[in-house]
Amino acid sequence: MIDRSKLPNSFEFVVTAGARARQLLAGSIPRVTPGEHKKTTLAQQEVITRAVEAVERIEKVELQES
Repeated sequence: MIDRSKLPNSFEFVVTAGARARQLLAGSIPRVTPGEHKKTTLAQQEVITRAVEAVERIEKVELQES
């Protein structure tokens, strides 16, 4: 189990690890040694070791019709 108590923002950790787990499940190559871990655990390890980082979300701007 990964200790999240030392993280500055555990919500960001969960969101980032979840997004990375979806990428791994879709076929992305792991950035840490996989071993026999599940994709979700690999994603958490990648976030903890800073192999992946959160990307700020860009909001879509809706075009207003005149």
